[in-house]
Amino acid sequence: MDQGRAIAALGALAQETRLALFRLLVTCGPEGLRAGVIAERLGVQPSSLTFHLHQLMHAGLITQRRLSRQIIYSAEYETMNALLGYLTENCCGRDAVCAPVCDPAAACAGAAPQTSAA
Repeated sequence: MDQGRAIAALGALAQETRLALFRLLVTCGPEGLRAGVIAERLGVQPSSLTFHLHQLMHAGLITQRRLSRQIIYSAEYETMNALLGYLTENCCGRDAVCAPVCDPAAACAGAAPQTSAA
């Protein structure tokens, strides 16, 4: 991840509703949530939610897909992991790789989520 993308992602997350929204989607795994469910869980008006969803999509932190007439939103784990890697790439000042990595596919398959790369 380059500095520009990191700044865009951090800027998108630097707002209370968007941070809560992203954290909610991270907990849902790759299956994601419908916009209506997100609005209910966060107590956000649909028009306001649309704005926040677009900000997170523009930063590459979430994706959307259509399922019949519904739109499902999911966290973009690759971007999240790249951002965490960017933030921690110089960790310890040594060759150690300390960045946490989230693997929702492994978690959904019953395996323990990977918490660090070795």
